[in-house]
Amino acid sequence: MANIRRLEKISSLIKREISLMLISEIKDDRVGSGMVSITQVEVSGDLQHAKVFVSIYGTDAAKKETMEGLKACTSFVRKSLGQKIRLRHTPEIRFIQDTSLEKGDQLIKLIERITPSTPSTIVEEE
Repeated sequence: MANIRRLEKISSLIKREISLMLISEIKDDRVGSGMVSITQVEVSGDLQHAKVFVSIYGTDAAKKETMEGLKACTSFVRKSLGQKIRLRHTPEIRFIQDTSLEKGDQLIKLIERITPSTPSTIVEEE
């Protein structure tokens, strides 16, 4: 149980630090072409690997370009994390595009299409 809390704490710390890097330290123009937010970080049990899930808003071309920019700056992000977070080994960083928000939005639109636009009234019998 303590190990799970430690992993959650480290994941949260990595999420915060990379979010700050996206705002002020990463200078790659490709990363700025789409609005990027980190939705989740999953750290492996041995702290060797971290999956950083990012949500990117914009056109498909902007999303692709942003992912390329994030992958190009992976070594910079890892090095900066190593300086900011004191761990024995800094985890390997892997950026993964998170499309769950888009899928959720599509699902809501589908539900809205199949549900009647006016609420049905229930007639109570006395």
